[in-house]
Amino acid sequence: MSDRIPVRNPNEIAKLRKAGEVAARILMDLMPEVVAGRTTREIDEFAAELFKRERCGNAFLGYGGFPGQLCISVNEEVIHGIGGDRVIRDGDVVSLDVGTIVDGWYGDNAMTVPVGQVDPDTLKLLAVTEESLFRAIAEAKQGGSLADVCGAVEDFVKPFGFGIVRDFVGHGVGRHLHEEPNVPNYRPNHKLPRLKRGMVLAIEPMVNAGTFRVKVLDDKWTTVTADGKPSAHFEHTVAVSSHGGEILTERPRIALPEQLGIAPL
Repeated sequence: MSDRIPVRNPNEIAKLRKAGEVAARILMDLMPEVVAGRTTREIDEFAAELFKRERCGNAFLGYGGFPGQLCISVNEEVIHGIGGDRVIRDGDVVSLDVGTIVDGWYGDNAMTVPVGQVDPDTLKLLAVTEESLFRAIAEAKQGGSLADVCGAVEDFVKPFGFGIVRDFVGHGVGRHLHEEPNVPNYRPNHKLPRLKRGMVLAIEPMVNAGTFRVKVLDDKWTTVTADGKPSAHFEHTVAVSSHGGEILTERPRIALPEQLGIAPL
């Protein structure tokens, strides 16, 4: 499979970084809009204005028929939520997933935002999920195995007792939103390729407070936890380098490792 994974040169990485920077900027500008009393449709409409401001393409709108500007998923919604009449309430957690197209190159990133006074166990879920992302990014190094990237998420999350989603995975990204390879958030039982400098991955842990099982609603998009418990989703686009993944969607962290009693990487 490694021969099907694109390897990007420095000029191409620079273009991907530009798309990633725009994606991260839109995501961060959306964050303050995620407040109690607002509907997910209002956030989606604001995202449309941000895409116009940035003069960039939208990687999600119309993709496979997806009707939203971004994926906006609340509480038990894991991914692919569509903006609508759902009102955000104090104590909710809201996942935002933004994809951009700049000069034909794609950027993809996501984060889960806490709203108001969130239950401590749910805040812990967010912190664990985000930290697992950075553990995986550290393994995205030249000569390493993709299995170590995937396994880093599982190794970190599993002791906390949370469920790691298996039905949806990360992916390569570049000239297309989804490219080779698939990037699971667990170590598969089959061999995965070695990593080469210039490979670009969208690493995106999706972690549930309870079961790992999910189901897709009747709209054919919105994916929810099977037990109705909250979920968290964090994602960065990264380029494989000699020292670990180079984040192309750089932005501030939401949670802090100190909340888990651990030192940050």
